[in-house]
Amino acid sequence: MNRLLILVFVLFLSISCKNEIANEVDVSNIKVAVSVIRFEQKFYESDKTTLPILKKEFPYLFPVQNDSIWLNKIKDKEERELYKKSQAVFGDFESEKAQIEDLFKHVKYEHPNFEAPKIITLITNLDYQNKIVYADSLLFVSLDMYLGKNSEIYQDFPVYLSQNFDKSQLVVDIADAISNRYFTAHKSRQFLDMLIDAGKNMAMIDHYLPSVSNARKIGYSDAQYEWAEANESQIWKYFIENKLLYSTDSKLVDRFMANAPFSKFYIDIDKESPGRIGVWLGWQIVSTYMINNNDITLQQLLQTDAEEIFNKSKYKPKK
Repeated sequence: MNRLLILVFVLFLSISCKNEIANEVDVSNIKVAVSVIRFEQKFYESDKTTLPILKKEFPYLFPVQNDSIWLNKIKDKEERELYKKSQAVFGDFESEKAQIEDLFKHVKYEHPNFEAPKIITLITNLDYQNKIVYADSLLFVSLDMYLGKNSEIYQDFPVYLSQNFDKSQLVVDIADAISNRYFTAHKSRQFLDMLIDAGKNMAMIDHYLPSVSNARKIGYSDAQYEWAEANESQIWKYFIENKLLYSTDSKLVDRFMANAPFSKFYIDIDKESPGRIGVWLGWQIVSTYMINNNDITLQQLLQTDAEEIFNKSKYKPKK
Protein backbone atom coordinates (compact mmCIF):
# COMPACT_ATOMS: atom_id res chain seq x y z
CA MET A 1 0.00 0.00 0.00
CA ASN A 2 2.80 2.38 0.91
CA ARG A 3 4.60 1.57 -2.32
CA LEU A 4 1.42 2.34 -4.25
CA LEU A 5 1.03 5.70 -2.52
CA ILE A 6 4.66 6.58 -3.27
CA LEU A 7 4.16 5.64 -6.94
CA VAL A 8 1.03 7.79 -7.20
CA PHE A 9 2.84 10.72 -5.55
CA VAL A 10 5.81 10.45 -7.92
CA LEU A 11 3.48 10.23 -10.92
CA PHE A 12 1.56 13.31 -9.75
CA LEU A 13 4.79 15.22 -9.19
CA SER A 14 6.11 14.34 -12.63
CA ILE A 15 2.89 15.47 -14.31
CA SER A 16 2.67 18.73 -12.38
CA CYS A 17 6.26 19.63 -13.24
CA LYS A 18 6.18 18.51 -16.89
CA ASN A 19 6.01 22.00 -18.38
CA GLU A 20 9.03 23.23 -16.44
CA ILE A 21 11.37 20.28 -17.12
CA ALA A 22 10.16 18.94 -20.48
CA ASN A 23 12.69 20.94 -22.44
CA GLU A 24 15.74 20.10 -20.33
CA VAL A 25 18.57 18.92 -22.57
CA ASP A 26 22.27 18.28 -22.05
CA VAL A 27 24.19 21.33 -23.25
CA SER A 28 27.36 20.68 -21.26
CA ASN A 29 29.41 20.03 -24.38
CA ILE A 30 28.23 23.12 -26.24
CA LYS A 31 30.86 25.83 -26.29
CA VAL A 32 29.93 29.51 -26.25
CA ALA A 33 32.07 32.52 -25.43
CA VAL A 34 30.40 35.05 -23.15
CA SER A 35 32.09 38.44 -23.32
CA VAL A 36 30.89 41.20 -20.98
CA ILE A 37 32.03 44.82 -21.20
CA ARG A 38 31.09 46.98 -18.23
CA PHE A 39 30.66 50.21 -20.17
CA GLU A 40 28.93 51.96 -17.24
CA GLN A 41 32.07 51.51 -15.15
CA LYS A 42 34.29 52.90 -17.88
CA PHE A 43 31.96 55.85 -18.49
CA TYR A 44 31.22 57.00 -14.93
CA GLU A 45 34.86 56.61 -13.91
CA SER A 46 36.17 58.61 -16.87
CA ASP A 47 37.17 62.28 -16.99
CA LYS A 48 38.04 64.87 -19.60
CA THR A 49 41.38 63.11 -20.22
CA THR A 50 40.06 59.57 -20.70
CA LEU A 51 36.69 60.43 -22.30
CA PRO A 52 38.12 60.88 -25.85
CA ILE A 53 39.67 57.41 -25.61
CA LEU A 54 36.33 55.95 -24.55
CA LYS A 55 34.51 57.70 -27.38
CA LYS A 56 36.93 56.23 -29.87
CA GLU A 57 36.44 52.73 -28.43
CA PHE A 58 32.62 52.94 -28.39
CA PRO A 59 31.62 55.42 -31.14
CA TYR A 60 28.12 53.88 -31.43
CA LEU A 61 27.37 54.96 -27.85
CA PHE A 62 28.33 58.58 -28.36
CA PRO A 63 26.07 60.65 -30.64
CA VAL A 64 27.88 63.74 -31.86
CA GLN A 65 27.84 66.23 -28.98
CA ASN A 66 30.24 68.54 -27.24
CA ASP A 67 32.36 66.75 -24.63
CA SER A 68 31.03 69.11 -21.98
CA ILE A 69 27.62 67.42 -22.29
CA TRP A 70 29.14 64.00 -21.61
CA LEU A 71 31.21 65.31 -18.72
CA ASN A 72 28.10 66.86 -17.16
CA LYS A 73 26.33 63.54 -17.61
CA ILE A 74 29.15 61.75 -15.79
CA LYS A 75 28.79 64.15 -12.86
CA ASP A 76 24.99 64.21 -12.84
CA LYS A 77 23.78 63.44 -9.32
CA GLU A 78 20.83 61.25 -10.31
CA GLU A 79 22.81 59.26 -12.85
CA ARG A 80 25.64 58.68 -10.41
CA GLU A 81 23.08 57.38 -7.93
CA LEU A 82 21.85 54.89 -10.54
CA TYR A 83 25.44 53.91 -11.23
CA LYS A 84 26.16 53.44 -7.53
CA LYS A 85 23.07 51.28 -7.00
CA SER A 86 23.78 49.18 -10.07
CA GLN A 87 27.27 48.35 -8.79
CA ALA A 88 25.86 47.35 -5.42
CA VAL A 89 23.19 45.12 -6.98
CA PHE A 90 25.30 43.43 -9.66
CA GLY A 91 28.82 43.48 -8.24
CA ASP A 92 31.15 41.63 -10.60
CA PHE A 93 28.22 40.37 -12.73
CA GLU A 94 29.58 36.82 -12.51
CA SER A 95 26.29 35.26 -11.41
CA GLU A 96 24.45 36.87 -14.31
CA LYS A 97 27.24 35.88 -16.69
CA ALA A 98 26.82 32.23 -15.69
CA GLN A 99 23.06 32.40 -16.31
CA ILE A 100 23.61 34.03 -19.69
CA GLU A 101 26.18 31.40 -20.65
CA ASP A 102 23.64 28.65 -19.91
CA LEU A 103 21.04 30.55 -21.94
CA PHE A 104 23.40 30.94 -24.88
CA LYS A 105 24.18 27.21 -24.82
CA HIS A 106 20.48 26.36 -25.05
CA VAL A 107 20.00 28.88 -27.85
CA LYS A 108 22.89 27.36 -29.79
CA TYR A 109 21.44 23.88 -29.22
CA GLU A 110 18.22 25.05 -30.91
CA HIS A 111 19.92 27.30 -33.48
CA PRO A 112 23.37 25.88 -34.37
CA ASN A 113 24.31 29.01 -36.32
CA PHE A 114 23.81 31.25 -33.29
CA GLU A 115 26.85 33.38 -32.44
CA ALA A 116 26.94 34.76 -28.91
CA PRO A 117 26.74 38.57 -29.00
CA LYS A 118 29.10 40.74 -27.01
CA ILE A 119 27.29 41.99 -23.89
CA ILE A 120 27.62 45.65 -22.99
CA THR A 121 26.21 46.80 -19.66
CA LEU A 122 25.25 50.44 -19.27
CA ILE A 123 23.00 52.95 -17.54
CA THR A 124 20.15 54.39 -19.65
CA ASN A 125 18.52 56.69 -17.12
CA LEU A 126 15.49 54.42 -16.56
CA ASP A 127 14.63 53.81 -20.20
CA TYR A 128 12.20 50.97 -19.39
CA GLN A 129 11.20 50.45 -23.03
CA ASN A 130 14.75 49.50 -23.99
CA LYS A 131 15.93 47.38 -21.08
CA ILE A 132 17.56 44.92 -23.48
CA VAL A 133 18.61 45.80 -27.02
CA TYR A 134 19.92 43.03 -29.28
CA ALA A 135 21.63 44.51 -32.32
CA ASP A 136 23.64 42.25 -34.60
CA SER A 137 26.72 41.14 -32.65
CA LEU A 138 25.97 43.34 -29.62
CA LEU A 139 23.55 42.96 -26.74
CA PHE A 140 23.01 46.03 -24.55
CA VAL A 141 21.82 45.54 -20.97
CA SER A 142 20.46 48.51 -19.01
CA LEU A 143 21.45 47.65 -15.45
CA ASP A 144 19.45 50.52 -13.97
CA MET A 145 16.26 48.70 -15.01
CA TYR A 146 17.02 45.67 -12.83
CA LEU A 147 17.78 47.15 -9.40
CA GLY A 148 14.99 45.33 -7.55
CA LYS A 149 11.23 45.62 -7.85
CA ASN A 150 10.94 47.29 -4.43
CA SER A 151 13.67 49.86 -5.05
CA GLU A 152 12.65 53.44 -4.29
CA ILE A 153 14.10 54.29 -7.70
CA TYR A 154 10.94 52.87 -9.27
CA GLN A 155 8.36 54.45 -6.98
CA ASP A 156 6.86 56.45 -9.87
CA PHE A 157 6.38 53.36 -12.05
CA PRO A 158 3.14 51.34 -11.95
CA VAL A 159 3.51 48.00 -10.15
CA TYR A 160 2.69 45.93 -13.23
CA LEU A 161 5.89 47.29 -14.78
CA SER A 162 8.18 47.57 -11.75
CA GLN A 163 7.49 43.99 -10.61
CA ASN A 164 9.86 42.92 -13.38
CA PHE A 165 12.56 45.50 -12.72
CA ASP A 166 14.53 42.85 -10.88
CA LYS A 167 17.82 41.20 -11.75
CA SER A 168 16.12 37.79 -11.64
CA GLN A 169 14.25 38.87 -14.78
CA LEU A 170 17.32 39.94 -16.74
CA VAL A 171 18.06 36.55 -18.33
CA VAL A 172 14.37 36.16 -19.27
CA ASP A 173 14.40 39.50 -21.07
CA ILE A 174 17.56 38.49 -22.93
CA ALA A 175 15.91 35.20 -23.95
CA ASP A 176 12.89 37.12 -25.21
CA ALA A 177 15.08 39.49 -27.23
CA ILE A 178 16.87 36.53 -28.84
CA SER A 179 13.59 34.74 -29.58
CA ASN A 180 12.46 37.76 -31.59
CA ARG A 181 15.50 37.30 -33.80
CA TYR A 182 14.46 33.76 -34.74
CA PHE A 183 10.72 34.17 -35.02
CA THR A 184 8.60 36.85 -36.65
CA ALA A 185 4.91 36.93 -35.80
CA HIS A 186 2.35 36.83 -38.60
CA LYS A 187 0.76 40.05 -39.74
CA SER A 188 -2.65 38.41 -39.46
CA ARG A 189 -5.28 40.37 -37.52
CA GLN A 190 -7.11 37.18 -36.50
CA PHE A 191 -6.99 36.74 -32.75
CA LEU A 192 -6.23 33.00 -32.89
CA ASP A 193 -3.11 33.69 -34.96
CA MET A 194 -1.99 36.23 -32.35
CA LEU A 195 -2.56 33.73 -29.54
CA ILE A 196 -0.59 30.99 -31.29
CA ASP A 197 2.25 33.33 -32.27
CA ALA A 198 2.53 34.46 -28.64
CA GLY A 199 2.49 30.82 -27.59
CA LYS A 200 5.29 30.01 -30.04
CA ASN A 201 7.39 32.81 -28.58
CA MET A 202 6.83 31.48 -25.07
CA ALA A 203 7.71 27.96 -26.29
CA MET A 204 11.05 29.32 -27.49
CA ILE A 205 11.72 30.81 -24.06
CA ASP A 206 10.71 27.43 -22.58
CA HIS A 207 13.46 25.76 -24.60
CA TYR A 208 16.01 28.48 -23.91
CA LEU A 209 15.39 28.58 -20.14
CA PRO A 210 14.19 25.13 -19.04
CA SER A 211 15.17 25.64 -15.39
CA VAL A 212 13.41 29.00 -14.98
CA SER A 213 9.92 28.98 -13.46
CA ASN A 214 6.93 29.49 -15.73
CA ALA A 215 5.88 32.56 -13.74
CA ARG A 216 9.24 34.26 -14.36
CA LYS A 217 9.19 33.35 -18.05
CA ILE A 218 6.01 35.31 -18.62
CA GLY A 219 6.81 38.01 -16.06
CA TYR A 220 4.04 37.12 -13.60
CA SER A 221 4.25 36.99 -9.85
CA ASP A 222 3.57 33.55 -8.36
CA ALA A 223 0.11 34.77 -7.31
CA GLN A 224 -0.69 35.99 -10.83
CA TYR A 225 0.40 32.71 -12.38
CA GLU A 226 -1.67 30.76 -9.87
CA TRP A 227 -4.69 32.94 -10.73
CA ALA A 228 -4.27 32.15 -14.43
CA GLU A 229 -4.06 28.41 -13.73
CA ALA A 230 -7.06 28.47 -11.37
CA ASN A 231 -9.19 30.39 -13.88
CA GLU A 232 -8.05 28.70 -17.09
CA SER A 233 -11.42 27.11 -17.87
CA GLN A 234 -13.25 30.39 -17.21
CA ILE A 235 -10.87 32.32 -19.46
CA TRP A 236 -11.34 29.79 -22.24
CA LYS A 237 -15.12 29.76 -21.79
CA TYR A 238 -15.18 33.56 -22.09
CA PHE A 239 -13.15 33.52 -25.32
CA ILE A 240 -15.37 30.82 -26.86
CA GLU A 241 -18.73 32.25 -25.78
CA ASN A 242 -17.75 35.69 -27.07
CA LYS A 243 -16.46 34.25 -30.36
CA LEU A 244 -13.06 35.90 -29.99
CA LEU A 245 -10.81 33.28 -31.61
CA TYR A 246 -11.60 34.23 -35.19
CA SER A 247 -12.26 37.90 -34.49
CA THR A 248 -10.18 40.61 -36.16
CA ASP A 249 -11.10 43.29 -33.62
CA SER A 250 -7.90 45.29 -33.08
CA LYS A 251 -8.98 46.17 -29.54
CA LEU A 252 -8.30 42.57 -28.47
CA VAL A 253 -4.55 43.29 -28.55
CA ASP A 254 -4.83 45.97 -25.86
CA ARG A 255 -7.36 43.95 -23.90
CA PHE A 256 -5.52 40.62 -23.75
CA MET A 257 -2.03 40.77 -25.32
CA ALA A 258 -0.44 44.05 -24.28
CA ASN A 259 1.50 44.60 -21.07
CA ALA A 260 -1.07 46.06 -18.68
CA PRO A 261 -2.08 46.06 -15.00
CA PHE A 262 -4.90 43.60 -15.80
CA SER A 263 -6.69 41.97 -18.72
CA LYS A 264 -9.96 43.51 -19.87
CA PHE A 265 -12.82 41.02 -19.89
CA TYR A 266 -15.18 43.84 -18.84
CA ILE A 267 -16.53 41.68 -16.03
CA ASP A 268 -15.94 41.42 -12.28
CA ILE A 269 -12.70 39.41 -12.55
CA ASP A 270 -10.81 42.11 -14.47
CA LYS A 271 -8.82 43.62 -11.60
CA GLU A 272 -7.97 40.17 -10.23
CA SER A 273 -6.45 39.09 -13.52
CA PRO A 274 -2.88 39.74 -14.70
CA GLY A 275 -2.24 41.50 -17.98
CA ARG A 276 -1.31 39.58 -21.15
CA ILE A 277 -3.68 36.71 -20.34
CA GLY A 278 -3.94 36.06 -24.09
CA VAL A 279 -0.20 35.41 -24.19
CA TRP A 280 -0.57 32.98 -21.30
CA LEU A 281 -3.48 31.21 -23.00
CA GLY A 282 -1.64 30.94 -26.32
CA TRP A 283 1.26 29.39 -24.41
CA GLN A 284 -1.08 26.76 -22.94
CA ILE A 285 -2.45 25.86 -26.37
CA VAL A 286 1.03 25.54 -27.90
CA SER A 287 2.32 23.58 -24.87
CA THR A 288 -0.62 21.16 -25.20
CA TYR A 289 0.15 20.76 -28.89
CA MET A 290 3.81 19.99 -28.11
CA ILE A 291 2.83 17.43 -25.47
CA ASN A 292 0.36 15.71 -27.82
CA ASN A 293 2.90 15.77 -30.66
CA ASN A 294 6.11 15.19 -28.72
CA ASP A 295 8.15 14.33 -31.82
CA ILE A 296 7.80 17.92 -33.07
CA THR A 297 10.98 19.98 -32.79
CA LEU A 298 11.03 23.66 -31.91
CA GLN A 299 12.00 24.53 -35.48
CA GLN A 300 9.06 22.53 -36.85
CA LEU A 301 6.72 24.21 -34.37
CA LEU A 302 7.74 27.66 -35.59
CA GLN A 303 6.88 26.69 -39.17
CA THR A 304 3.52 25.10 -38.33
CA ASP A 305 0.31 26.96 -39.18
CA ALA A 306 -1.67 28.37 -36.26
CA GLU A 307 -4.89 26.60 -37.30
CA GLU A 308 -3.09 23.25 -37.45
CA ILE A 309 -1.55 23.78 -34.02
CA PHE A 310 -4.92 24.72 -32.56
CA ASN A 311 -6.77 21.76 -34.09
CA LYS A 312 -4.12 19.17 -33.25
CA SER A 313 -3.66 20.48 -29.72
CA LYS A 314 -7.22 19.43 -28.87
CA TYR A 315 -6.91 22.07 -26.19
CA LYS A 316 -9.61 21.87 -23.53
CA PRO A 317 -8.93 23.12 -20.00
CA LYS A 318 -10.05 21.02 -17.06
CA LYS A 319 -13.07 22.43 -15.23
